Amino acid sequence: MTDPHQPATPPGTDEGDIERRAALAEALGKEVWPADRDQLVAKAQEGTAPDRVLADLRRLPAGQQFENVQDVARALGIGTEQERF
Repeated sequence: MTDPHQPATPPGTDEGDIERRAALAEALGKEVWPADRDQLVAKAQEGTAPDRVLADLRRLPAGQQFENVQDVARALGIGTEQERF
């Protein structure tokens, strides 16, 4: 039997993906969007983000605008929750 107090993992994601995306969201905040890779890296460095977050952000394609953490996660190949309709 599954523990009803454990969060469900949405299809297409795993716990590692959720943790990585949460770390990105925490490091970047809500005021930075839209932003490109360089702006995101600078924002993360200001907040002393973990090395893993900075490494992920540095892998983003240059010159591309990102609207939110979901865009960043998609570009990095991190699973994202499916939208419910």
